[in-house]
Amino acid sequence: MPGPVLTVTVTESTRRGAFAGPLMMLGHGILELALIVALLAGLAPLLNQDKVFITVSVVGGVILLWMGVSMLRQLPDTSLTVEASSDKSRNLVLAGILLSLANPYWLIWWATIGMGYIVVSVKYGAAGVAAFFSGHILADFIWYSLVSFGVARGKRFLSDGAYRKLIGFCASFLLLFSCYFFYSAIDRLV
Repeated sequence: MPGPVLTVTVTESTRRGAFAGPLMMLGHGILELALIVALLAGLAPLLNQDKVFITVSVVGGVILLWMGVSMLRQLPDTSLTVEASSDKSRNLVLAGILLSLANPYWLIWWATIGMGYIVVSVKYGAAGVAAFFSGHILADFIWYSLVSFGVARGKRFLSDGAYRKLIGFCASFLLLFSCYFFYSAIDRLV
């Protein structure tokens, strides 16, 4: 799903190389494991409340709007050329956690589809939940590793103009998702 995690993975892969995706997914996986434990401990009913859905949709919509607009504003200065003094201090594991939290789609997915998978996997005990989590996070890990590797290795084949178009495309998706989440919140209110 295009969103903040994918966008930052693409950006950081140009700066930090092919390990950006796996590091982002490590953070994402830590957060998802914590959420699964919380869901199994009783958090599930809270996620299905209208107030929670509306709050997540509005706050997430604002964050996605801010990220999309910021990316579009930076497009004229965006380049694949990375300076030696480029900032590499960002903790990508922590970024994976925080950006997953910032994406309202993530929580809504877990409150709906993810909960369905948890309900099915719990029927098979701890092994079922472990199998679901392992398969789910492995799919994320493989996909983001491929994206990260492709961007890191393929940047020599991209011009700055093509890279700007890719980032503009990602920013546009963030703006579309922002609108979708605002609409979802309004729709749930009515």
